[in-house]
Amino acid sequence: MIKRLYITILLIVVSITTHIAFAGSKPIYIDYYGDTLTIPATPATMVVYKVKPDVATVKQFYDIISTLNYQPIINTLLAYKDKHHLNDWLYYQLIRKTAQAIAPKAENYPRYTLYKWFLLSKSGYDATIAVSEDNQLFFYVHCDENIYDVPYYMSNGKQYVCLNRHDYAATYNLQQKGLFATDIVVPEAKKAFSYKVTQLPDFTPSHYTEKEIQFNYNNKLYHFKVKLSNDVQTAFTNYPVTDYASYFNIPLSHTTYSSLIPVLKQAVDGMKQKNGVDYLMQFTRNAFLYEDDKQSYGKENRMSPEQTLLNKYSDCDDRAALFFYLVKEVYNLPMIAILYPTHITVAVKFDKPIGQTIAYKGQLYTLCEPTPQLQDLRVGQVAPEFKNASYQIAFEYTPK
Repeated sequence: MIKRLYITILLIVVSITTHIAFAGSKPIYIDYYGDTLTIPATPATMVVYKVKPDVATVKQFYDIISTLNYQPIINTLLAYKDKHHLNDWLYYQLIRKTAQAIAPKAENYPRYTLYKWFLLSKSGYDATIAVSEDNQLFFYVHCDENIYDVPYYMSNGKQYVCLNRHDYAATYNLQQKGLFATDIVVPEAKKAFSYKVTQLPDFTPSHYTEKEIQFNYNNKLYHFKVKLSNDVQTAFTNYPVTDYASYFNIPLSHTTYSSLIPVLKQAVDGMKQKNGVDYLMQFTRNAFLYEDDKQSYGKENRMSPEQTLLNKYSDCDDRAALFFYLVKEVYNLPMIAILYPTHITVAVKFDKPIGQTIAYKGQLYTLCEPTPQLQDLRVGQVAPEFKNASYQIAFEYTPK
């Protein structure tokens, strides 16, 4: 009875505070990688949440904000998503920026998290909020893909992956904390979330700088000035480890692509196809320093091709993804990713097989090693430790 009275009082206080605050409110401006998005001012941006999270107060937050004029906000976000063809992950970055502008994370983390959940749910995604026994909020979304380094749970045959595990200390043991579902039904929240990124935003032009990349090929030193932006790092902050089908299809941004791919095409122009692929292989192998992810980040961290170009260090996953992308863009040849227990590499299908090959679906693919090894391997050569090692095909690419 006392708790019910408390929640009723909370509802009254929040509603009064919201409408008083809205009297002087202004539109909210979101900087999305150099593009400015205007979020209309409505009472839905002014809901306060100054209590310790539990199931009852989370439901109360939803009940309050659902009665306010939130639809113009959702319409603005979805219109921007459609206009710029944002994949789900990049749309979620827009939602994060919007929630941050409405409810700064450092000021009130529960309120920030509830706004992210509300905006994503009202955008049509099947997202849920759970409260741990120590009053922490955990934000999940339905995703049918293989995601490897974040908590998840199953409900009615559907997988829900955690979107905010990174906000808690690595030592926080979520499995030991009881989670209480809020069971809030959002009628329009039906879509599964995808981590596939097939197009990058047009990052702020002024944020790009030229990075000189060089490598030696056939006793000749090649120099490249590639335009890169740290915005790509921001876009993939907290991006989880996905399956190789998603990972190998992340492209370059338009500006980076334009500064590199035409130059590589010009460099291999006139070479035999085998030599051109060897050139791209040597570029990927020798233009960057090697370091294992566990040394650099303390855990597995697969980088997109643009991140590999940007960062000083990268490992075999990163090199394989970059080499795959370069061969695809320059030659558009069929390829497979070969996954060994401790290594990943790429094999390319030439018109005529060369040296060491992998048979797959009746075709022969030539091994091309884009990661530094003890020996200077050429096209069709494999390191001795992998000659008889077991492997699986992690990804297959067939040109359309």
